Amino acid sequence: MDLSDLIEASAILPALKANSKKQLLQILAEKAEAITGVPEREIFESLMQRERLGSTGVGNGIAIPHGKLAKVRALVGVFARLETPVAFDALDDQPVDLVFLLLAPEGAGADHLKALSRIARALRDTAIVDRIRATGDAAAIHALLAMGPTSHAA
Repeated sequence: MDLSDLIEASAILPALKANSKKQLLQILAEKAEAITGVPEREIFESLMQRERLGSTGVGNGIAIPHGKLAKVRALVGVFARLETPVAFDALDDQPVDLVFLLLAPEGAGADHLKALSRIARALRDTAIVDRIRATGDAAAIHALLAMGPTSHAA
């Protein structure tokens, strides 16, 4: 599974401004509504419910919020590069500036987990992450995400 299968260039917010985790998730839910047709409120509530189980801030300034919704028809992603990092209750207590939102159909099961794994693997690649942080261009960010990890460690 390629990240380019999950996200369109139009779903990339290259210079997002948000003051808090809640505001960030609201903005991402609004963008996801435009892509999926699922009401922003339902997406936001799903994300907040997931965050109450534990933060999706995985460390190194990266968060991968995700949710499953009955009305979502296929795996879909929204990516944001924040102008200023926000507190996200991340595992390493560092603020977050790169966020990959993943929405999945309720019955996605293994596909949802594979997509999360693929996103995490790509965003662990410091070369990709450094280049994403250095650009404010949605098409360039999309190309970097589609490229995938450069290291092929077994």
